[in-house]
Amino acid sequence: MTPKYKRVILKISGEALAGAARFGLESQVMSNISEEILECMKLGVQIAVVVGGGNFWRGRSGKGMDRTTADHMGMLATVINALALQDALESKGLEVRVQTAIEMRQIAEPYVRRKAVRHLEKGRVVIFACGTGNPYFSTDTTAALRAAEIDAELVLLAKKVDGVYDADPEKNPNAVKFDRLSYIDVLNRGLGVMDSTATSLCMDNNIPIMVFGLNKPENIKKVILGEQIGTLVKEDEKA
Repeated sequence: MTPKYKRVILKISGEALAGAARFGLESQVMSNISEEILECMKLGVQIAVVVGGGNFWRGRSGKGMDRTTADHMGMLATVINALALQDALESKGLEVRVQTAIEMRQIAEPYVRRKAVRHLEKGRVVIFACGTGNPYFSTDTTAALRAAEIDAELVLLAKKVDGVYDADPEKNPNAVKFDRLSYIDVLNRGLGVMDSTATSLCMDNNIPIMVFGLNKPENIKKVILGEQIGTLVKEDEKA
């Protein structure tokens, strides 16, 4: 099997790591994801991971709280997930490095682009935590930013749903799934793929986004092999 992509960013939401519990961490989910990442690494793919923190705390959940403080709390939540995922990956025999956008040297490396790229070249998984290190920016934006910085060929956006729909499929059973979309379509229609900052960043740097469901962990490998299983967002080829 020959992978279509050689270096990718995998964005995993905190909710995905929580599994059915929707809060905290589900060990079996972590193990399944780690096993799939291992299988992709065996194919020679370089994988960096961006983790969310919504299974513990979302900045926008801090109603009545200073937004910067609430966002910093969310960044710390991503560190918990990053360390847990690191442990799960290492239990599979992989070498892993966690890099944080806010320095906490006792438990992780500070984010340094050249170091991150070197780790990937040496066959290590790199997990980016703490978002961009700035409030008001989501971990989706982090995935887009880090993808541009490390020259990733694709952003894999692992979600609870299996792609992008014209309406919320959990609320509307008649919602229609898209196979392909352009960045402009996503922005103009206000589709909930990524936030507008993240989508614009991918558009400006021509980084495709594959939105797919993590209900089946093997989807990670399928995407990397080039299978169409979710919704692909890329530059409009007709333009």
